[in-house]
Parts: sequence; structure tokens; C-alpha cells
Amino acid sequence: MDFAFDARTEELRAKLLAFMDEHVLPAEPVVHEQRAALDSPWATPPVVEELKAEARRQGLWNLFLPDSEYGAGLTNLQYAPLAEILGRSPQLAPTVTNCAAPDTGNMEVLAQFGDEAQKKQWLEPLLAGEIRSAFAMTEPDVASSDATNITTHIRRDGDEYVVTGRKWYISGAMHPDCRIFIVMGKTDPDGADIRRQQSMVLVPRDTPGVTIRRAMQVFGYEDHYHGGHAEVVFDEARVPVSNLIGEEGGGFAIAQARLGPGRIHHCMRLIGMAERAIELMCRRAVARDAFGKALAQQGVVQNWIADARVAVEQLRLLVLKTAWMMDTVGNRGAHTEIQAIKIATPRTVVGILDRAIQLYGAGGVSQDFPLAELYAGARTLMIADGPDEVHQRSLARRELKKYR
Repeated sequence: MDFAFDARTEELRAKLLAFMDEHVLPAEPVVHEQRAALDSPWATPPVVEELKAEARRQGLWNLFLPDSEYGAGLTNLQYAPLAEILGRSPQLAPTVTNCAAPDTGNMEVLAQFGDEAQKKQWLEPLLAGEIRSAFAMTEPDVASSDATNITTHIRRDGDEYVVTGRKWYISGAMHPDCRIFIVMGKTDPDGADIRRQQSMVLVPRDTPGVTIRRAMQVFGYEDHYHGGHAEVVFDEARVPVSNLIGEEGGGFAIAQARLGPGRIHHCMRLIGMAERAIELMCRRAVARDAFGKALAQQGVVQNWIADARVAVEQLRLLVLKTAWMMDTVGNRGAHTEIQAIKIATPRTVVGILDRAIQLYGAGGVSQDFPLAELYAGARTLMIADGPDEVHQRSLARRELKKYR
């Protein structure tokens, strides 16, 4: 395994670092100011569109897509250090480079499984950043950590599918530019194979029977950058049969294909969040005095910073190994490593952010610094894309199988 950056990665890293320092980080307070003046909290602040145009001008656009027909054509190993940089401003940087979830996963699904008409109608405007999208799988009435539990029904009626169900924490659904849902439901709820009961269909947001019931908060945050997280009701929403993605019964497999890259992308960005937390800790430690000496001279603060550095270096190596394996043996071959980083990264970064918040005192939980919002995002990723316990269970079973 050679994790040295190649020439293209080095070039993109340099451009992206400069873009972050010159444009993204200075824009963070501007976004908050502009949003406060907008008629709707979900409307896009003008500075976001300006940053998107600048990112496209610099070629920092769709970096996540390995398919060179649609994206930058980077391997996972090449994209990893770039996603880490984006993670330093996880709410803004991925959005303005068109590398934000859930659009990334939805574009990957359409690129890999969509037909030509679906790509023309939905993938192309998503790639151009003209529209946003949402992925509707999680449900409030069942344990959605087991995707076979979903109850949303997709019934065929002649040349149409009729979608009925209730979803929640559907990321992106509150955004005014969200035009399309990828909805996972059961087309064969009584089928013998529980992993062949599900299908995915494309449901335009303006379809009769689709209701955005409310925005869901995350630790009090509404996550405006990603278009919020909504509770959505599908009440006999009708779409053409041609809106089926792939084949009937293929929804579970498509979901697994979608979530693999999504998990490593989250972990890449989490490392960037941890790096920003360490930077903020160090700046605070050298600038503040307590009990007659700088915080940087307090042994406990030094321990926090040292432990954070060690933890981040360990995580980065594990994530890079996972990226390398995905590139060389495929997502299935890297299953163990994907689960390992999904377990280790969020919980470790949550711990680092918790120490950073402690170091900032009241400021750490305030809106004046990014730590509280970073914490909310990192803590959520211990649940999103499969809770830690599900990955631990699967990983342990794979390990124990060797000895049975």
C-alpha cells in the first residue's frame, strides 16, 4: 500500500486548500448573515451560488464521482485527502463543490443503475448543480437500521407505481431546489427472499400525494446547508413504471451499493472536522490564560491535544487503507474495512470535538464558534448510514466465522 499523493491529487489539494482559505472559510459568517435576511430559512444565500460558480471555474466540481464520464474520475484514494479538506467546513464546502450528501449518493445511483432517460432528466441537472435531491429510506415506525423492515408500499397499477408510506429524516427534502426523491419501498412485501422485496422508484417532489410534513431538527439544528431533514408522507403518489430504478426487487442491493461509498465519504470528511477541531484547540490554548499560565501549559490540555493528534493519524491511515482496498478489490472486498472506519471514525471525532468544546467553555456550545454544530454532525454519523451497533454486529460475526 502506497498512500503517497500522486501529481493530480497534489494539484487538486493545492487548489482546494487555497479555495478553502480564500473563499469558503471567510464565507461561513457571511452565510449566517445572509440567511437571517432571507424570507425563508431554506432559501439559498447568494454567497453560496457565488462560491459554486467559483468552484466550477476552478475545476473543483463533482470531485467525488469516480466515473470520468460524469465526474472527476478520481479513485477513492485520490478523493480521500480532498474530502478531508472539504470536511473542515462540512456544511458549506461540500455543497459549493457539488460533493454534498445526499446528492452524491443519488448521483452515484443514477450513474450506475439509471437508464438513459433517467440520467437525462435527473442526473444531468444534478451534476450541473441546477437541482437538489433526496433519498427516502428511513421510516419512523420501524427500526430502519434493518432495511428489510421498511413498510412503504410500492404497488403496481397498470403503467404506474402507487407509493404509500411515511418517511423521516429525509435529508435535502426541505431545500426549495429539491426536485426528486429516490424512494425505497416494497414491491413484493410477501416475497420469500426478504432482500428481494424492496425496489427503488423516482418520485418527483411535485407529485400529487407527496407532502412535506415538517422539518426535523438535529440537536436543535435544522441543517439548512443540506436542505434540512424532513418528514415526508407519500399518500398514493403515482409515478410511471419507467421511474423504477433497475429492476423490481433490486432496491436492497442498490441501497448497499449506495451506502458503501457514502460511508467512506463521511469518514473522510470527519477527519477534516477533527483537524479543524485540533486547530481551534491549539489557537485557544495559546491565546487564553487560566490560573496564572496559558492553557497550552496546562497538562490536561496538552494531553487532549496529543491524544487528538494520535487518534487522527490512526484514523487517516485506516481510511486510506479502506480507500485503497475499495479501489483494488472493490466495495465487497473492503467490507470489513468500511465497517471498521464507520465504527471508529465518528466516535473518535466526537471525542475530539467534545474536548475542544470543553476547552472553549461557554463559547464551545455557542453559535460564535463552529464546534457545537460540528459535534451535532459528527454525533449524528454514529446513527446515519447504519448505527454503530449494526456494524459491530456484522463485523464480529465475520471475525467469529473464521473460528467456527
